[in-house]
Amino acid sequence: MTLTERELEETLAEIDNPVIDEDIVSLGLVDGLRIEDKKAIVSLALNTPYAPAEMELGERIRDAIEKAGLEPELRATAGAEHGFDEEVLPKIRNVIAVASGKGGVGKTTVTANLAAGLAEKGARVGVLDADVHGPNIPRLLPIEEEPDLTPDDEMIPPTSGDVQVMSMGFLIRNADDPAILRGPMVNNVMMEFIENVAWGRLDYLFVDLPPGTGDASLDLLQTLPVSGAVVVTTPQRMALDDARKGLGLFERHETPILGLVENMSGYHCPGCGDSHEIFGSDGADEIVEDYDVECLAKLPVHPLFGAESEGPVVRDEGSELREQVLELTDRVADRVSEENMRRVAVATERSNDEAARAIPSVSSERE
Repeated sequence: MTLTERELEETLAEIDNPVIDEDIVSLGLVDGLRIEDKKAIVSLALNTPYAPAEMELGERIRDAIEKAGLEPELRATAGAEHGFDEEVLPKIRNVIAVASGKGGVGKTTVTANLAAGLAEKGARVGVLDADVHGPNIPRLLPIEEEPDLTPDDEMIPPTSGDVQVMSMGFLIRNADDPAILRGPMVNNVMMEFIENVAWGRLDYLFVDLPPGTGDASLDLLQTLPVSGAVVVTTPQRMALDDARKGLGLFERHETPILGLVENMSGYHCPGCGDSHEIFGSDGADEIVEDYDVECLAKLPVHPLFGAESEGPVVRDEGSELREQVLELTDRVADRVSEENMRRVAVATERSNDEAARAIPSVSSERE
């Protein structure tokens, strides 16, 4: 006996969401389903490719369908109906800001490795270098060619490995020349990068923000549908104080904070075998507690993870940091997935409330 679509929906309703303690049907993660020739075609409001949590959820759904005697076919359909902006950068699923309160803490290094890590897993990834005064992404994601132009005069981002990159560094004649830009000019450059770059379809666009809370950061928050922000700091007191300011900026603009990365968190001496906390210890833990955010990773001081590196360590299979950085990549993707699922749940609840208000009550009909 073949399951009916109603019975299949009841089967899927037994699967709990891994983030919110409620079943995937009630939360609106199942957009639709139909059964055709013993095949169950299920549309899911999932929007975070290669996030481990979503991949695990997909496997649980497939298992449930197969146990019901049907062949599963899953499709991701998240879009504007679930609160995802389709007007600004409509072909980009997730925009992730990477920020720091001060320079020199490894923000750009973290950005480059997150992008390269997700690209290695198979995601379509781009990096927008929004640090117009100190564009360093081209140094950490080595690129040989310059941006090309489409027939419509849109810039085509060059690629580093499988990562598309756009940076102010491509527009400066000499790499050592300073980018002398005032506030309005910074705004214009940012709008050019947002509106006139042919990114194509991307699963993730990482935006490497300049240090601090200046114009570029504000423009981004006011213009782009940011899925969440990663804040990078070191254990030093000054860096931690400035990181708090960055967290405050994102909170005021109601931007989800994906978590904190504590870089340069100790040094493992290859000679003596001991670890030394040369920049202090447990600094990020105070911020985690005060702001109720997650510490995504504590990364050690390492010569290949910083300004001296010739590329992301995730591309170096012999690096002892590779697995640690890939774990950070997974955690960031999962946090984006969590925020997306919450948005779907809120949109579903709002839709249900509006539908309920649209149905006249018995008493109002009598009146």
